[in-house]
Amino acid sequence: MPTNINSTCLANDADLRVRRPHDAELCAAAGWPLSRLLERANALRDEGHGAVVSYSRKVFIPLTRLCRDVCHYCSFATTPRQINNPYLSPDEVLAIARAGRAAGCDEALFTLGDKPELRWSEARAALVELGYPSTVAYLAAMCELVLTDTGLLPHANPGVMTRAELALLRRSSVSLGIMLESASARLCERGGPHFGSPDKHPAARLATIRAAGELAIPFTSGLLIGIGETREERIDTLLALRDLHLEFGHIQEIIVQNFRAKQGTKMALSREPETDELAWTIAMARIVFGSSMNIQAPPNLSPTDYARLIGAGINDWGGVSPVTPDHVNPEAPWPQIEALRDNTARAGKTLVARLPSYPVYCRDAARWHDAAVLPHLLERMDADGFARTDSWTPGRVGAVPRILSVPIVRDAGLDAILARAAAGERLNEADVVALFSVRGGGVAAVCAAADELRHEAAGEVVRYVVNRNINYTNVCHYGCRFCAFSKGRHSVQLRGAPYDLAHEEIARRVTEAWDRGATEVCMQGGIHPDYTGATYLRILKTVKTAAPDMHVHAFSPLEVSHGAATLGLSVAVYLERLKEAGLGTLPGTAAEILDDEARAVLCPDKLSTAEWLSVMEAAHSAGLRSTATIMFGHIDNSAQWARHLLRIRDLQARTGGFTEFVPLPFVHMEAPLYLKGRARRGPTWREVLLMHAVARLVLHPLIPNIQASWVKLGPEGVPVVLQSGANDLGGTLMNESISYAAGNQHGQEFAPAKMEALIARAGRVPAQRTTLYADVPAERRTRSFAAATLSDVVLTPLRRRRVAAVPI
Repeated sequence: MPTNINSTCLANDADLRVRRPHDAELCAAAGWPLSRLLERANALRDEGHGAVVSYSRKVFIPLTRLCRDVCHYCSFATTPRQINNPYLSPDEVLAIARAGRAAGCDEALFTLGDKPELRWSEARAALVELGYPSTVAYLAAMCELVLTDTGLLPHANPGVMTRAELALLRRSSVSLGIMLESASARLCERGGPHFGSPDKHPAARLATIRAAGELAIPFTSGLLIGIGETREERIDTLLALRDLHLEFGHIQEIIVQNFRAKQGTKMALSREPETDELAWTIAMARIVFGSSMNIQAPPNLSPTDYARLIGAGINDWGGVSPVTPDHVNPEAPWPQIEALRDNTARAGKTLVARLPSYPVYCRDAARWHDAAVLPHLLERMDADGFARTDSWTPGRVGAVPRILSVPIVRDAGLDAILARAAAGERLNEADVVALFSVRGGGVAAVCAAADELRHEAAGEVVRYVVNRNINYTNVCHYGCRFCAFSKGRHSVQLRGAPYDLAHEEIARRVTEAWDRGATEVCMQGGIHPDYTGATYLRILKTVKTAAPDMHVHAFSPLEVSHGAATLGLSVAVYLERLKEAGLGTLPGTAAEILDDEARAVLCPDKLSTAEWLSVMEAAHSAGLRSTATIMFGHIDNSAQWARHLLRIRDLQARTGGFTEFVPLPFVHMEAPLYLKGRARRGPTWREVLLMHAVARLVLHPLIPNIQASWVKLGPEGVPVVLQSGANDLGGTLMNESISYAAGNQHGQEFAPAKMEALIARAGRVPAQRTTLYADVPAERRTRSFAAATLSDVVLTPLRRRRVAAVPI
């Protein structure tokens, strides 16, 4: 089953520390028959990476082909006479990068010779003309230029670097690298492939890798095999890298690259390593580094051996460019990505795009990346830290990706989890994370299983409620960092002016909604500093006076808690007062992510997870049912989603009070956290489908209704989500303020005729419902289809008011 690597770098290190093979074990493994070695490496790889084999969509930028080293196998390095200019100009760099962006690349790979200015006067003169003191300084400037102009994420391989040079490059690169190639100093002696190449001395390269670890830089390294080293020396190389990784946790991948003989080099007639020798080295790398490390072999250097390389234990193909050649190995063209996908699938794996910084480092991005790089990284990553592969975002008009059209892929592990879910068992956190981690055909499998449970629980009927949203104020003294709706001291610049609805306007909207066939008003607002518990009681009185039979679905747990505190009442007592005043049900909003680590960033002064759950449990105990929600796709991850769902399930098992579960994809366009470069741009379409599907599986059979938000998904997305476990479309709304403030483009009302037409096009049976899932009277339905055009709303300008006390 497709899974991700361990959730943190520390877990990766801990796994390696606990399971690090001793020298005697390595010696024994090195002598195993190749079939046994590959079997062990395969098992380790599957334990850490499941069925995922990753790659990076890159564009190759050869900043300079000059180098002070003279490696005997290299055809990339050349002399000033053989090139037009020592360095690519900024315009040339941008032209390559922009072509990469147009082709859908994520990575800008800067490859260049090592410190050419120390050997070539032409390089020194060119740097003076460009205005930079060194090649690394020019490289840093070009990384920044590409990052800011194109959004491509730079990865640079400039050779041996000082600590200061590494720190400079960290400001504009998401990762760096240097191939150790070999830890054997013997290869630097006369007659060896590294003779005359001072930067190839193992001590110098290991010092660079150590400094990168001290600076917390995601770092790439590896081996070059077949250049005269022995197997024992390869193991020594792996162990040297492992020791540094154990100390710093920063080595994100080990590349095992096979030597290719190139014309015009001193090693043009040297024998290339056999495929079995490459497979042996890959397998040993997997055994030395364990299950979590990323082990890579370039596919263009072994174009007929894909299955063999996967069978040896790799989980990554490295960078593949749809735009530029492999300038280091020009004789070996990149495979087409679709061909690579097909070959990977034939080996039983799923090809997944990643970023130049691997997922485990992306998920802990603030630790491993400079603040200047972070917004660009978040823009391109999904919740698991892999690359976003589509441009879809919630709230925007447009077609949705066709990811359910692929064949269903299942395995024994996934089947076991799906079977337990279908039986109504409570899944554990690891099970739920595994469901969220599926890729490719696994997504189709999970969505199909959820759809089967939907059919079992809700049949073919898709229900909706005719209602009106009334957000009575957008003034709020809480500092939720995702919210574009509320108005406080620090959010005046966001969409819309501050308002606080007059009760006459509230009554007018309620009356108009009733006349248009509504059975419910959904009412929430910011936490206005003048509001007390008496305010909410008065709002209820206003609604019930205007339309006595209108169901009032109102007040988030935060508002309930605030109201109780301002009156000096317990939450339980205050809920009884609200119920007596006409409150029918509660919206399950203000939940966001029920995980305090995420809440500390999203909404640090809001209710804690335990407090939110406590208010909901008290409401259910008072006979007030509620919805439950999740807002996802910002700073969160699949483990937090899993905990959220399980906490909702556990409360439902105790109270039975939730009527439906509502996934709310984060609409990013005007959200402060996104505008500050600290959040992703909403969930991917894959994540949206999985959230609805996994919610159905996890909450079965306790919560029978999974709702799709037409506001967030639009008419293009709703039908697909209805195939993935959802059976409800929520309310027609009439007015919608919160998503609109965040940049939503899907409108503020979805009238009954349009709602039912959409449901019918999806092959389902539409039905109006009440808030509590009862059938609506015929009179209400008739009115809803004959509704007059809405009058313009009045947003009462902000004013300070004192609310008369209501007897308690």
